[in-house]
Amino acid sequence: MSGSSEKHGAHGRPLTLRERWEAYKNGPFLPATVLVLIVAAAAGLFAGSYTYAMAKPTPHRIPAALVTQPAVQRGEAFVTGMEKALDASLELHDYRDLADARRALDEQKVFAIVRASDDGVALDVAGASGASVAELLGKAGVEVGDATGVPVTVRDVKPLQEGDPRGLALFYISLAAVIMGFLGAIQLSIHARGLNPAERIAFTAAYALLGGFAIAAAVDWWLGAVDLPFVQSWLILAFTMFTSGMVFTMFNTLMGRWAMIPTWGVMVLLGNPSSGGAVSWPLLPSALGHIGRWLPPGASVNAQHTAVYYQGHQFVFPYLVLAAWALVSCTVFWVWRHRHPGGRARTPEHAATAS
Repeated sequence: MSGSSEKHGAHGRPLTLRERWEAYKNGPFLPATVLVLIVAAAAGLFAGSYTYAMAKPTPHRIPAALVTQPAVQRGEAFVTGMEKALDASLELHDYRDLADARRALDEQKVFAIVRASDDGVALDVAGASGASVAELLGKAGVEVGDATGVPVTVRDVKPLQEGDPRGLALFYISLAAVIMGFLGAIQLSIHARGLNPAERIAFTAAYALLGGFAIAAAVDWWLGAVDLPFVQSWLILAFTMFTSGMVFTMFNTLMGRWAMIPTWGVMVLLGNPSSGGAVSWPLLPSALGHIGRWLPPGASVNAQHTAVYYQGHQFVFPYLVLAAWALVSCTVFWVWRHRHPGGRARTPEHAATAS
């Protein structure tokens, strides 16, 4: 009899469509169905975002220094050929001498130096400013030299470290910090649900500090892939992990159990492909090249990159970006902490005394 009631409703009649929908909506099957669709869409978007950014890098406005010398016909021919080869994407800036041009290269205002003389053209590139850009410029320079009959000498005056010839190690350690940052916050929300706001922030900072140390130690001390300025790189990674964790916590406060969707969208789908770590920003689609610098993954890559290769010419902007995201996330979480699904009720002081 009980089986019949379950089949045909409380009064032995078939369930109506409305009742079936209510049962489906209030049971576990609706969120499971939504998750199936979200995961499928996220998988496609994840692959698509990286493919869009990296499958066919195209030059967009590559700044280069042109050392001004007495007009040399072969130099003019080389520059014209380079602009044609790069589809007019070479943005030339005149400098009086090589010292000024090298200073601009160290300050990452330009990606290459072009010097023309009666002996030919010297093209200085900087692998540390972006291996993909340096490779593109070097290849184009040789081809243009062959086509125009101009002798071309290509030198990498700011090479990448020997253990990281493609310049991807800094991208991967930043990616690890971003992903582990919000995964740590997710685990806190599941396994340490009772943490109060200040405690949650403190534990996020704690795993960020330890996690950043572990990433830097593994890459530098254990594998020896990159010689890091250890303390600075460690703190950048810790700052990145903390920011990423607090971004999830902010969305968890605003959106509850669906917080992973905007977190994944901002930090992974949009943030990582546009960070400039795998493909330098002049080769990214122009919108991504601009957006990426304002997101935590791009800020982390930029801060790490200048810390390792441009010690004397670092920028404050990446740190300000990380600080702004961390501050906004902490503020939103703190102001609307009553909406966060975690936390625990405080025991009134008089009740504790009475017991």
